[in-house]
Formats: sequence, C-alpha cells, structure tokens
Amino acid sequence: MRNQQATQLVFELSRVGRRGTRLPDCDVPSDEPIESLIPADQLATEPPPLPEVTEADVVRHFTNLSTLNMSVDTHFYPLGSCTMKYNPKRNERLAGLAGLAQIHPLQPDETIQGVLEILYAVQEMLAEISGLPAVSLQPAAGAHGELTALLVAAAYFRERGEKRSVVLIPDSAHGTNPASAQMAGFRAVSIKSTAKGFVDMADLDAKLDEQTAVLMITNPNTLGCYEQQIEDIARRVHKKGGLVYLDGANMNAILGIARPGDFGADMMHFNPHKTFSGPHGGGGPGAGPICVAAPLCDYLPCPALVRDGDDEQARYRLNYDRPHSIGRVRSFFGNVGVLLRTYFYIRSYGADGLRRVSEDAVLNANYLLSKVRHFLPVPQGDRCMHEFVASAEPLKKQKGLKQPAMDLGKRLLDFGFHAPTVYFPLTVHDAMMIEPTETESRETLDAFAEALFRVIEEPAETLSDAPLTTHISRPDEVQAARKPVVRWTPD
Repeated sequence: MRNQQATQLVFELSRVGRRGTRLPDCDVPSDEPIESLIPADQLATEPPPLPEVTEADVVRHFTNLSTLNMSVDTHFYPLGSCTMKYNPKRNERLAGLAGLAQIHPLQPDETIQGVLEILYAVQEMLAEISGLPAVSLQPAAGAHGELTALLVAAAYFRERGEKRSVVLIPDSAHGTNPASAQMAGFRAVSIKSTAKGFVDMADLDAKLDEQTAVLMITNPNTLGCYEQQIEDIARRVHKKGGLVYLDGANMNAILGIARPGDFGADMMHFNPHKTFSGPHGGGGPGAGPICVAAPLCDYLPCPALVRDGDDEQARYRLNYDRPHSIGRVRSFFGNVGVLLRTYFYIRSYGADGLRRVSEDAVLNANYLLSKVRHFLPVPQGDRCMHEFVASAEPLKKQKGLKQPAMDLGKRLLDFGFHAPTVYFPLTVHDAMMIEPTETESRETLDAFAEALFRVIEEPAETLSDAPLTTHISRPDEVQAARKPVVRWTPD
C-alpha cells in the first residue's frame, strides 16, 4: 500500500498552529519601527500563506518525495550523450570541508590561497588533458562554455580585422551548438553526415570559405563514432583561416588516449559534472570550463587566475588587467563546488586511472551494443566509442506504435531502469541513444539488455500505456500542450 503522504502536497499536510521551530525575538536594536524602514507598498499586511507543519511532517514529506525519483544512486541511467555515472561520495565529503565550503567569494585573495591553488591546479590539469594551454574556469555549464568560446573567437577575429560570420556545425551535433553560434552573433550552417555517421567531406568543402569563423564538432560524435578524418577536417578549416571548436561533452571516451589540441582543435569546453563525476541532473549546477590555443589566450574572460612565483613561495591572485578580454561571463570564480569535485576526481585517478576510465567506458558500451544489436538495429555499425544509437523504427510496422522509442523508454521505468535518450540525434529515426559509462557492472548491463528485450516482446497496448507501476503514470503530452498553465495556490 502506497504511503499517502508521498503523494500529498506539503500544503495539504498543513494544520493551523503546528510548528517545527520557533524563531527567537529579534535581538538587533532599532530606534525606528519596521514600517519606516520598508516602503509601505512593499510591507505585507499579513504573514505569507506558508504551510504550518511539524519537523516530522517536513522530514517525512521530503523523504517520501525522494523515493519517487530515479537517481544515479538508485538506478542505472543509460542516458546517451549525458554521461550519467556514479558520483563518488568521497568527493562530496572533501568538497564539503569547512575551509572550502564556508569561504566567501568576496574575501581578499590572500585569505583564500588554498582554494585558489586548487582551482589553478584544475586549470593545469585541464590544459594537459585537452592539449590546449590556456584555461578559463568561469563558464557555468557546457552550453555556457560553448558561448564563451565563440565570444573569444569573435574577439580574436575582430582584433585581426576579419569579418567572419559563419559557424559550421555537423547535423549530428548537440542542439546547443547552433544556439550558441546564434547568440554569439554568428550564422549557423549545417554540414551533412554520411551514412556511417561521419562528416561529409564534400559538403564541408562546399560550405567552407573565408566567411567561416568556426567549425563546431563533437568528437567522438553523438552517434558514438570517432571522426576518423578529424585531423584532415581541422587542416581544411585552418587553411581557410577558421578555428576548430571541440564540443567536449563526450570526453569520457578519450581521456588520456587522445587530446583535442593534438588532433587540431583550437578551443573546447569540458563538462566536468559529466566527465569528472560531479552530481549531474535536476537542473544543475554544472560547470563548463574552456581551454584554448595560445593565440586566443588574451581574449579569455577576466579576471584570470594566475600564479606568481614557484614552489612554496607561489602566490595566487585574480588578474583583472586584461585589455583584450571579453570580460566576465560568470559571477566570482564560476561554480567552484563542481570544480572542486573535478580536482578530487582527477587527483584520485591520476593519469593512468583517467585512461582506464575511458577504456572501461568504451568496453561497457561495446559490450552492451553487442547484446542490443540482436533485437534493435544500430545503423552506424558494429563498434562504438562510449555510446551507441539504436533505432526503434521497426516497431512502427511490427506493433503499430507511433512513437516506439518513447514507448520503450517509458516501459523501462517499470523494470527499474531510466530511459535512454530518445529521438536524438535526429539523423537516426526513432533514436535510442545508450551510454552505460564505466561505473556500471556487467550484471547491470546484462539486466538492462534483458529488460529491453522483454519490453520489445510485449504487446503494443502495454507499451502505449506504460509506465504502469510508477506513482505517476504517463502524462497526456498532447492534451497538456493544448491546455493553459494553471498555477496551484493554497486557500
């Protein structure tokens, strides 16, 4: 029997006069009444209608709510292109140390040398991993890193007196790529992919000219394929005077194996909440530090974190004297909590460990691919990097399903598995994008493959109605889209 409190709103638990705490009287003396300190039109005449509940009510309410959710700590998340892997609790404990979690960003630099030293070390680590020497930790997320890097590119070309207006983007790219290009003042132009999922070189050549500012490319790409001609692609862009931007969302596949700077990238972002295992999901926070080649260094956001001196005499400070910088893109130092977890993750694994992370991620993906391809087609081949894209399209004819990928994903919830990414990339019909990551066991992968096979064998009616066992069933997306939003307010 389901706990009724798990489905009640906290306002429904409210009873007049119940309290979980009592606030002391104000102990700050004031010679003026509060009415004289707050404008009359902003002073409430009555207390806000907050729920009146005990501490036990609050604790049980939110604990019950937490049991309704899926999370990396409770379920397997094969969410392609998002790298949802287990977050080591050791990193959480270290990031919560008082000397890190309780400092204030407005403290003078000399009082926070420890955290500045850690952040400087993160810059050095990311520079080494990427093969690009200059780093900014300011961007708040991957898409923000894309935008920041494109603003750096725009400043670079502006300083050179070049009026370049086009950003080329393969059609399998993340949707944030064209959005970032547009926001940075460029025009996004799509490059076709071949049947095998790689950049169509003929289409690239046809659209590559002196108006090209940047080619944004994901490698490995969103189909889980490593662009075999990446160095040739970079040479062609550079020959026209353009820059190559590497979307680093899929770095979990090549850590310690290939460096973007070595295969021709001039700029890139990291998703440390994915690649280096910070908490990921629920809307954030994330981080999106960028790495750039030496000619772009002067245009990075300011302030820049720099080190003066070496060894034990080294001091760290924020340098605002950067006349060519694009300016600040994020308050203070960026999302420091995520960056701290990045530091602990990298230091825990070391260089050899990071390479093992990618090797195991690729191994797990190929193991799962070898099972899934027997009952779902995988258009891009028998091998993959960290993820692969299967197609549920055959189920349209076999079962008469209109949205087979959606139906399979919903039904998997009943088996205790989060759905894969569905209907992306658009180059695969009814796509199911699956990424197991390196943190899942063989037993988990076997169970997921078995569940997916069983789901495919089920009647169409079962799939169309799924999920069947969750607290909230499938919403009517069509009807919901037609109805106006109604906001609930307590009586």
